[in-house]
Formats: sequence, C-alpha cells, structure tokens
Amino acid sequence: MAVPQRRTSKTRRDKRRTHFKLAVPGMVKCENCGEMKLSHRVCKVCGTYKQREIVQQ
Repeated sequence: MAVPQRRTSKTRRDKRRTHFKLAVPGMVKCENCGEMKLSHRVCKVCGTYKQREIVQQ
C-alpha cells in the first residue's frame, strides 16, 4: 500500500487549496425599488422582474 514517506507541510497543503473558496453571488440593484437582488430573479421586496409586477402584494 502506498504511504507517503514525509508529512505534507502546511505551506504545500495550503498551496493546493488556493482555489477552494466560496464565490460571491452576482447581486444587482432592483430597477423598481433599489434593493439588492440576485440577477435574473424576481425581487423579494417589491415582486417585480424586468419592470413588470410578477408577485402581487
């Protein structure tokens, strides 16, 4: 069975994990109310999408 002869150092381990991170979601400002929302989705505050009311309040 293959076993490493030396222990992996913290630096080498962390270099391998440089791309292992969370991505920030793409947030845009709602045209109707000005609140931040996820792009290509209905606004949770006012219920509009592309200047049209989708969800009635």
